Amino acid sequence: MSLLWRPAYVGIGSNLDSPRERVLEAIERMKALAATRLEIRSPLYLTRPLGPQDQPDFVNAVAGLLTQLSARDLLGGLLGIEQNMGRDRRERWGPRIIDLDLLWMVGAAIDEPGLTVPHPGVSTRNFVLYPLADIAPLIKIPGLGALLDLKRDAGGDGISVLE
Repeated sequence: MSLLWRPAYVGIGSNLDSPRERVLEAIERMKALAATRLEIRSPLYLTRPLGPQDQPDFVNAVAGLLTQLSARDLLGGLLGIEQNMGRDRRERWGPRIIDLDLLWMVGAAIDEPGLTVPHPGVSTRNFVLYPLADIAPLIKIPGLGALLDLKRDAGGDGISVLE
């Protein structure tokens, strides 16, 4: 653990078991992560699923954290929240009770088995870019560009503000 506090951004999504409540529950659970503070969260968005379309729409948001944890330790905490909330990882892009993705962390460019930061899908997924732009519009994601440019390029098809 570092003594330095670094910003980190977490994508949150759910489309099962009262998705709005599951997203809000995950945000509350993030407040209990060691050496981490929840600083801000985006509005909630209603979005079409990325993969198979024969599943319910998703509720998505992004949380802005300050953390002293390494990216690996923060991811471990997020995966623990998923597990405690009943996440089943059998079907890629399938329905899920909760999905927490470490999107980006200041000072962390990582490409290791099980951990890639920035998240590989961050630059093209409007369900990530729109809520992230709500809380950190001026960030530049290393190797990908300015967030507002990425958001513009991704477009707003299939996404709407829920709250």
